[in-house]
Amino acid sequence: MKQEEIKELPTQDLKERLEKMVHDYRSLRAQHAVSPIDSPARIQKDRRAIARVKTELRRRELTTK
Repeated sequence: MKQEEIKELPTQDLKERLEKMVHDYRSLRAQHAVSPIDSPARIQKDRRAIARVKTELRRRELTTK
């Protein structure tokens, strides 16, 4: 998910996506711990995407105060 796409989404949608992304990330890490996955770089990409969403949510929180 690119930064431009994140900025266009409403806050509620971002929060819902964040929950799903974190859930998927945790299950992927658990799966990778048991047996190696095909693309371990996906773990890093997912972690960075989560950080982008959290950053945007925090930016919105600070601008509304």
